[in-house]
Amino acid sequence: MLDVTLVWDSDLLFEKLFVEHGLSYQRVPSSALGMRFLPASRVLIVPTGFANRQYTKVSSGIEANKRFFDRFVRKGGVLVVYGALVPEYTYHWLPFTLKYKEQYGAADIEVVQEHGCTCVFDGDRAECDGYFVETDGDIILTGDGLPIMVAKEHGDGMIIATTIHEFPSGAFLKWAVAHR
Repeated sequence: MLDVTLVWDSDLLFEKLFVEHGLSYQRVPSSALGMRFLPASRVLIVPTGFANRQYTKVSSGIEANKRFFDRFVRKGGVLVVYGALVPEYTYHWLPFTLKYKEQYGAADIEVVQEHGCTCVFDGDRAECDGYFVETDGDIILTGDGLPIMVAKEHGDGMIIATTIHEFPSGAFLKWAVAHR
């Protein structure tokens, strides 16, 4: 079983993190989601900008695979989802309510609820590409008082959604891979 599957359609600098931290990974286009030949992984990551057609064409495949994401998380997987990088976005393909609003800038970070995923970055200030305007998940972090990280348990797994526009820490990646 692989550690991480990255949903994207071209090379990303993000991939360097997996190598640096000794994690096995694969990058797959969203059209491969739900296919029988797709190797299993512990963590699935949908990077920042997935809904912005200037950066990628993965959004239609992501939005068409709601059942795949639901099953992946219910069976114990960790799904990490970043900001959409469009003015407003509703994550209809997730098994809980999540709506995003784009607003780029540095923010003072506050831990609202202690959670293993708070190690996503080191520091008390981060670049964010937006915030969540509606959710029924647990708000874990705020940036300048606005929700920027949400966690939601689903079956045996977990969904982490964040608008932090920085690479995750090695500690976060290792936490996500080890989460059970």
